[in-house]
Amino acid sequence: MVSEHQSGNELVKNSSLYREYLAEREEILRHKWIESEKSGRDIGFEQALTDWIVKHRTQWRKARQANQ
Repeated sequence: MVSEHQSGNELVKNSSLYREYLAEREEILRHKWIESEKSGRDIGFEQALTDWIVKHRTQWRKARQANQ
């Protein structure tokens, strides 16, 4: 049973959807750091997420698709 669970985890980790999630999360965390530095305080993940989606997500996705 453990081997089935492990193979399922490996399948998820190797999926393109999961890789996209990780790449997007990394960009959001980078945005959070930059904007927190600008404001002199931790803006929090939710604010960074919302701000990044509104300002950067569409262009980021287009650029990723163009590079594939």
